[in-house]
Amino acid sequence: MIRRIVICLLTTALLSIAQFVQAQQAKKVHRIGFLSAGSECSMSARTQAFLQGLQTLGYVEGKKILIECRAAEGKNDRLPDLVAELIRLKVDVIVATSTLAARPAKAATKTIPIVAYSGDPVGTGLVVSLARPGGNVTGVTNLSPDLSGKRFELLKEIVPGVVRIAVLWDPEGPVPLLAFKETQEAARAMGLQIQSLEVRGPMPDIEGAFKAASKSRAGALLTIGNPLINNHSAQIVDRAGKNRLPAIYADLRFVEAGGLMFYGVDDRALASRLAYYVDRILKGTKPVDLPVEQPTKFELVINLKTAKQI
Repeated sequence: MIRRIVICLLTTALLSIAQFVQAQQAKKVHRIGFLSAGSECSMSARTQAFLQGLQTLGYVEGKKILIECRAAEGKNDRLPDLVAELIRLKVDVIVATSTLAARPAKAATKTIPIVAYSGDPVGTGLVVSLARPGGNVTGVTNLSPDLSGKRFELLKEIVPGVVRIAVLWDPEGPVPLLAFKETQEAARAMGLQIQSLEVRGPMPDIEGAFKAASKSRAGALLTIGNPLINNHSAQIVDRAGKNRLPAIYADLRFVEAGGLMFYGVDDRALASRLAYYVDRILKGTKPVDLPVEQPTKFELVINLKTAKQI
């Protein structure tokens, strides 16, 4: 009788412990670090798409996840300190919205999984290959360096006979450098001349770049996207309009701000895919086992009102 009572009590205790552990696991709230080189804590379209992706997968902020957002606001030297903050908070995964943000994150930790949105993760050393990332970094790529040739083709259709095209870009950072090299090669293959307009800051750099384009009589404009260029889309669109310069942009927000033409990936759809990677990692999959995803859909968007004005 005593033995039976002891066994019953032990069984009851084990069941209670198991139920307690299951309850604790069910209530576990994952902490996600969200790192931006720009100002994407202010609910940008990319941020909203990512959060919507999480919600679709059943993650409600404050219940199943906590998001620690850190944005450098264009001051890249702040990124290492922001990464250090996220590491001290013991986040379960770091989501980097650009290569600029992903690189200091990778340099700071080899154990915390990093999900990155990047232009060229292989060329910039974030991963070994798209199929086999080979470390703690995975994510999505918008393949932006590979699209210059198509953008030149579209400019030639809109501006027949164009020979000289100004390229507005920020030389700081690995992805723009790779993209500019791709742009040079594409221009040579198509018999086009390009004028490099380097921008390292907002006004007066942007103003000076357009004055240089006007002086050299550039027939069209192409931008290479990065946080600095994208964060000043309104100013760039304004200057292109005042100079009556047909332009094609690498980010949709330019056309939304009144720019002429965009060709590239659906940024919001790609950003929402970051949530898929976060979900897989939180459920135990290692980044090394998650190939980097490439886009399969590209969009051409033309602002007809701007086209008529030009």
